[in-house]
Amino acid sequence: MRRLTADLLTEQVDATSVRFREAGPQVTRPVALRGLFTATPAHRATQDEIREVARRTFPRLSAFRQLMDVFANTQIDARFLAMPLSWYEQEHGWAEKNAVYTREALRLSEQAARGALDAAGVRARDVDAVVFVTSTGVSTPSLETFLMSRLGVNPHAVRLPLWGLGCAGGAAGLARGADLVRAGFQRVLLVTVELCSLTFVRGDESKSNFVGTSLFADGAAALVLGSPDARANGDPLAHLHGARSTLIEDSADIMGWDVVDAGLQVRFSRDIPALVRSLMATNVHEALKGHGWSRDQLRHFVVHPGGVKVLSSYEEALALPAGALDASRTVLRQYGNMSAPTVLFVLERALRGGPRGKGLLSAMGPGFSAEHVLLEF
Repeated sequence: MRRLTADLLTEQVDATSVRFREAGPQVTRPVALRGLFTATPAHRATQDEIREVARRTFPRLSAFRQLMDVFANTQIDARFLAMPLSWYEQEHGWAEKNAVYTREALRLSEQAARGALDAAGVRARDVDAVVFVTSTGVSTPSLETFLMSRLGVNPHAVRLPLWGLGCAGGAAGLARGADLVRAGFQRVLLVTVELCSLTFVRGDESKSNFVGTSLFADGAAALVLGSPDARANGDPLAHLHGARSTLIEDSADIMGWDVVDAGLQVRFSRDIPALVRSLMATNVHEALKGHGWSRDQLRHFVVHPGGVKVLSSYEEALALPAGALDASRTVLRQYGNMSAPTVLFVLERALRGGPRGKGLLSAMGPGFSAEHVLLEF
């Protein structure tokens, strides 16, 4: 597999975009966002506490000040973890980690889903489709089967489990949920849950694992989607107007997991910020143009906070004004990078107030891929 550079990425994105430029704007029916709820585990650790665990766990690496500085450079204050911090200082195999994942991910998913259904005023038995997004553990049957039983969801509801989307999962799940509404489903429940802390491999002294230790956290988010003209309690939180996905060829080495005896081992490239700068301007332009929107119309930018360098790259690529990504930075500071649910945490914060108008929700993930959702508050 060839290593993808920023220049090669630009070439491939441009080639992909050409196939769509001749088509006129797509007209898609708006979809209503009627409830959104986020949830975190009970265990909270400050960044200083996690740094000390890393220092004890990796004495050789911690001797390099530049590596230890990464904990301060992330601009994260604290994170929520599935297990007590002391648990991560012990050796755990893949089977044990996955058992923790299935138990804790289901618990968090139920908390988030109940909150979203209550916020939307929707009864679980009236849900006719469930989209379940995760990448940090494995279960067959997939976890939404257990979740539906716990909630009392109609057993005939359509199930759409999505695995392997990583940080792009929140945006992609939102888009697929909207597709289901447009296909005729009336009340779609989207649940995203990730326990990224369980991908920590104690014996892995790679830079990716060390940096992941400074970034990753756990959380869940759920929301309810439906038709704008359906009978519901109150006005929608927002409307979804369209989406766009981009998959870059020969880019699997940029981000993902390697499966080892100790579990899912993180893999990501230091080139991600450069790839964002190379990709975003053209990619966002095509996403907006495909639905008859323009960059000047956007008042909100709901961006997955993969890290401070990634956010800075978004700002540079899209020439964003100061403060445009404040919601993303706040979520990163208070929660860290929870992978798929994180962008929905940002959306929740963005919906709390501020001017009404059009917005863009964006995230990038394994593949290497980009996901955009057009919305209006």
